[in-house]
Amino acid sequence: MSLTYAIVVNGPAYGNQTSRSAYQFASALIAEGHVLQRVFFYQDGVLNGSALTAPASDEFDLVAAWQTLAKTHNVELQTCVAAALRRGIVSEQEAEQNQLPAANLADGFEQSGLGGLAEVMLTADRVIQF
Repeated sequence: MSLTYAIVVNGPAYGNQTSRSAYQFASALIAEGHVLQRVFFYQDGVLNGSALTAPASDEFDLVAAWQTLAKTHNVELQTCVAAALRRGIVSEQEAEQNQLPAANLADGFEQSGLGGLAEVMLTADRVIQF
């Protein structure tokens, strides 16, 4: 039986294992035939959406991995806009609206309010938080 999942990621891309574990879980559930509808990045998790990460060549590029997963499997990647702005993760729209000199939200990610999280919590069969 195939289920629809949503994942909430609260940990940063680097510095602890939280986001990497979320990514591995996401990959495993897709491999098992389940559907991953959305990954919602909240709190420090919004740092997964930075276009300015540059891991060393021998390190796993988690931001690129999320982007590939989203593109390959049609998964929505949403960062909480309020948490993102506090941490300097800014979309083109938010940069213009807040008169900031640049944007740095990685391709494939979009910014959303907590309504995006509430919506997916109502529609997914399972919501898993990391």
